[in-house]
Amino acid sequence: MVLPTSMRLRGHRCFDYLHRRGQRFHGSLMTLRKASAMPRLLRWECRPVGESGETAVCRCAVVISSKVSKRAVIRNRLRRLLHDHLREHFEQSFQHSNTWVLISLKPGAEAKDAPVLEECDRLLQQAGY
Repeated sequence: MVLPTSMRLRGHRCFDYLHRRGQRFHGSLMTLRKASAMPRLLRWECRPVGESGETAVCRCAVVISSKVSKRAVIRNRLRRLLHDHLREHFEQSFQHSNTWVLISLKPGAEAKDAPVLEECDRLLQQAGY
């Protein structure tokens, strides 16, 4: 299952912000970046409607380049796997509601699902989630 729209991070300004200002956590299969939310960088249709400007849940994005696998089927399977894992992880906790998370897979991450999810959990724990 995919991330709900309220949890998706979209737009090049958000990704640029995460790359410039995000705190990095490295693993052998992926890199996790986290930063505090900047709702003014979100696309107009994705902005929160509340007065405070804070989002209700953590916003996430998963980036998988063609260096991971040349086959789109494998990249999409990994993306759906990570989306489902992140959705389950962040829907339960609202304490990290004002943060953004970007996960970038490294080449060689296509092998198995279990090591990717284990490393994702480890990096999320290092990041304080």
